[in-house]
Formats: sequence, C-alpha cells, structure tokens
Amino acid sequence: MSRLTAYTFEETLEKNQECLKKQKEAVKYRLKKLAARQSEITKKSSVIRESIIRKYQEIQTVLDEDLRMTLSYLEMEERAAVSALDGLMEKNCSLIQEIEQDLARLTVAMDQADTQTDTMSFFSYSEHQDMEAVDKVIDLLNKTDPSRVNLDEAKAEQIISLTNNMLLLICSQTPLFKKLIKSYSSEVSLDPGTAHPKLIISPEGDSATYTDTWQELPDLPDRFDTTLNVISLQGFSFGRHYWEIDVTGKTYWELGVTYPTIPRKGTNEDCWLGRGDESWCVEFFDGEYTAWHGGVPHQLPFTKRFCRIGVLCSFPAGLVTFLEADNMTPLFSFCAGTFSDCLHLALCPGHDHNGTNAKPIVICNAPSHTSDL
Repeated sequence: MSRLTAYTFEETLEKNQECLKKQKEAVKYRLKKLAARQSEITKKSSVIRESIIRKYQEIQTVLDEDLRMTLSYLEMEERAAVSALDGLMEKNCSLIQEIEQDLARLTVAMDQADTQTDTMSFFSYSEHQDMEAVDKVIDLLNKTDPSRVNLDEAKAEQIISLTNNMLLLICSQTPLFKKLIKSYSSEVSLDPGTAHPKLIISPEGDSATYTDTWQELPDLPDRFDTTLNVISLQGFSFGRHYWEIDVTGKTYWELGVTYPTIPRKGTNEDCWLGRGDESWCVEFFDGEYTAWHGGVPHQLPFTKRFCRIGVLCSFPAGLVTFLEADNMTPLFSFCAGTFSDCLHLALCPGHDHNGTNAKPIVICNAPSHTSDL
C-alpha cells in the first residue's frame, strides 16, 4: 500500500471516527433532553395533582362550613321550640299542683263536715271554687295549645330543596374525569371493505352484527377472512381520541385499536385483536374480561356484564385505556410508548352462540371535540 493510499485510508477512518463521535454526542444530547422532559412532566403532573387536591379540599371546606351553619340554624330553632314547650309544660304542671292542693283541701273539708248547714255552706263554696278552677284550666289550655309552637318547616323544606339542587348540580358536573374524557370524542364509521363476510355493517357504519350466512362480497386485500373483525374507516395519528361502544346484551365481544398493518388473511393468530404487536384490545368471553396485546393476556378482576365500554387512545402519552363508560371505571391501560403508525378502532362482535350473542356491537358516536392537548 502506497503512502498516499495509507494516508487516505487513515484520513477516512478519522473522518468516520469523528462522525461517530458526533452521532454519539447527538444521541447523548437527545437522551439528556428526554430525561429532562421526563423530569419536567413528572414535576408538572405533581403540581397539577396538588392543585386539584387543594381545589377539592376547598370545595369540601365550603360544604362543611355551609353544613355547619345550616345545622346550627336548625339546632337553634329546635332549642327555642323545646324551651317554649318546656315553659308551657311547667305552667301545666303548676296548675296540676294547684288542683291537687284544692282536691286535698276539699277531701279534708268533707271529712270534717258535721252538720248539714256546714255541708251546704261547703258545697256552695266548692261550686264557686270549681267555676274559678274551670276558667283557669280553660285559659291555660288555650294559652298552652301545642300547635302554637312550630319549627319553620317551610324554611326546612326550602333548605332540603336547595341542597337537593346542589346535589343535582354536583352530579351533573361529576365525575370531572368523564367530562374530560368525553371532550376527546371522535366520530368514526366502520369500513365495510374490511369486515369479515359474516358481519353485517349498518348503512351508517356504526354497528356490526354477526350473521351465520356467508355473504358474497369482494375478496378485498383489506378484508378479514377468518377472524370476525372490522376496523374503522378513519385512522388517527396524533392527538387524543375517545369512543364508546355499546355491548348491551352480548356474551362475547372484542374491541380495541389497531394499526392498519394487522394481518387479515388466514388463520394466523396475529389476525385476532391483541394477539399481535399491531393491536390492543379488551375481550369479554364466558363471563370474564381479558386485556390483550402482543399475545399476552391480562385477566381483569370484573364479573359484572358492562353495557358500554370506552376506548381512549392518547398519542402524546402513548396510552391505550379501556373504561366502563357509564361510571368511568378504569378496566385496563396499556402504556404503549410511541405509536409507529396511525390507529383505527377495531371491533369483533363474535359468533351468535346459539342466539345468546345475536345483538349488534354499536359505536356510540358523540359530537367531535377532538383535542390535541
């Protein structure tokens, strides 16, 4: 090798070495940026969480103080009414004592009566006393009528009505999580060109129903020919998106999200939702819920047959979450990392199982409020 050739070769190596060093530094710098971003997100999340906690605590403080004031007013009125009744009862007790004393005197007088004249004089006196006693009793009974002492029941009814209105208002605003998730609702329609020939897709593209009859449909490249799957016409590659699927009356179903690259032909297990790396799903079968991705099952601790399932995918967070939509109960979340392709909603209504699973699987489209936040 000539000196010139050796020099050129050495120069090339040095250039390659310098290039690799620069690439290494670029990757290290990116790694540093990623770590900083991770720390920033953790701190920001902590600040948001603490702020939310404080707001809930402030709400609780306001409610507790309002409850204290309301109960204090009611207790004050109760004490006043009880005190008034105590005073009236005391007057009645005093009159009873006076009457008892008069009865005792009359009894003694009757025992000591020796002559008719004295007796007549006694009865004359007694009748006079009786009239006074009767008048006194009537006057007292009029003044101590229990119905004259009342709680402010009209005000109490108003308080109950106001608290009920407050409850209805709070219920209409909670769970806040539900409002947040629904703000990501995106309209989708099923692509009949991807549906297995034993699936009937509604004209609106919002439902899939199993039929035992194999429909004569074009054997399109995108059509599933073994698994009873259908995916949405729309795909999403950024932002956050949420859908709700009605599974009322069904005993078997699968639903989730998938890349468009999911295998569609043959008996390959990857054609099933969640069995390959291209899709994520939750399955309900034989009374049990299972979350699937990459062929790995995650048994879920739920036994209730849910009517509506929510599916949330977040591209910024790399998240796929499944929820029981009525109460927003989390079922399972996949931290998928960075998605490598766009995502489609994917459904499998399952076989009819001798009529026990004949109901359609339905997408409950909501007005589109897709957010990129």
